[in-house]
Formats: sequence, structure tokens, C-alpha cells
Amino acid sequence: MIEFNHVYKRYPGEHDALKDINFKIERGEMVFITGHSGAGKTTLLKLISLIERPTRGQAIVNGKNIGRLPLHRVPYFRRDMGIVFQNYKLLFDRSVYDNVALPLIVMGLEARDIGKRVRAALDKVGLLSKERLNPIVLSGGEQQRVGIARAIVHRPTVLLADEPTGNLDFVLSEEILDLFLNFHEHGVTVLIATHDQRLIDRAGKRLLVLKHGEVVHDTREHVDILQ
Repeated sequence: MIEFNHVYKRYPGEHDALKDINFKIERGEMVFITGHSGAGKTTLLKLISLIERPTRGQAIVNGKNIGRLPLHRVPYFRRDMGIVFQNYKLLFDRSVYDNVALPLIVMGLEARDIGKRVRAALDKVGLLSKERLNPIVLSGGEQQRVGIARAIVHRPTVLLADEPTGNLDFVLSEEILDLFLNFHEHGVTVLIATHDQRLIDRAGKRLLVLKHGEVVHDTREHVDILQ
């Protein structure tokens, strides 16, 4: 599913943001990525989603060598992927429904199919009754749920989340975690970058710890034993 072999990422004029990264994530696995601010968590997710490309090494995602994937193939590559951002990245000149529908419109689905999928996604996150509202009138937790609905509306096999509970209180954070756990239980591969140790402890899933761009701890063997 996702395999990194001796992967480096260096930004122009900077030191290596990621150094000699090696790991393998199986299909349907749920993994948390943690570490200090600037440790490389966001950069790692950007490589997996092909927002950035590796400087060196081999990165395989869904059977594709992302370092060699032609630019015109990137949109098709991302069709199997959902991305949840910390700052939501919603469009406030459009309704909740329209925000969630965007990935399906880009994919060229028919209006009838778009309606079914959007409402199913909003129902999944508990916002079906608010589809016609503007996201700006929603609470932070509700806005994040809109972002999650948009990320899963096209039924991705991989779901990436960058600090998805960073702006939420603990109760709302637990509700968001429950959504991700549910997606994982239905076979979606889930990767969550977070500082929130309480969520990591509650989920009890595999943990990758980054420090200064390197993986310094991987609990995979321990999690395998527990399961």
C-alpha cells in the first residue's frame, strides 16, 4: 500500500526535511504520525499525497512510484486519496453541499450520483441537515466534519489527516477520532499526523515518531503483538 525506502526530502536552500525514511504500511492499516513541530509530519503527508516529491529514495503508494509519476497522472493518482486539513480549507462562498461535492464534480460524475454521494457523506459525519448552510456559520468542529465529508465523498482507499483536531477541544477531538476509527474499520487506510497524545493513546494504533526529519520510533511490532 505505502512503502518508503531510504526517502529524503530537501527543500531549496534548506537542510533535509526528511532523512532516510523507511517504513511500510499495509492496506487497511491505521497509523498515527507524531513528533515535535518541524519534525517532518506534514512533509511526510505531502509526499504520500504527491503535493511534494521525494528528493531521493523510493516511495511507493498504491503501487505507484510517486517519484516517477508523470505530472498529468497526478489527478488520477489522487482519486484514491482523501486529505483532511487542519485549517479545513473550505470555500465560504459556497454551501456545505457544494464544498463536499467538489471532488465529484472534478471527477465528472453525473448530478444524480453526486447528490447521492454527497448526502451519504454528510449523513456519515452528522451534517445532513446542514447541507444548504454556508460553512462560515458552522462551529469549528462542524467545519472539520465538512472537510472530512469532502475527503471521503469519492470513497478513497487512503485517508490522510494533518492535525485534524488541532483547533478543537477534547470532546470534539474524540468525536472526530471516532469518525476516523469507523473509516478504518471499513477498510480505509488511515494516516493521522497529530500532537495529541490523548488521541494516540485512546486509539491504540501503530505510531511513527519523527524527530528532526527521521523516524526514531515505530510501534508496529508492539501493535502486531497486541492484535
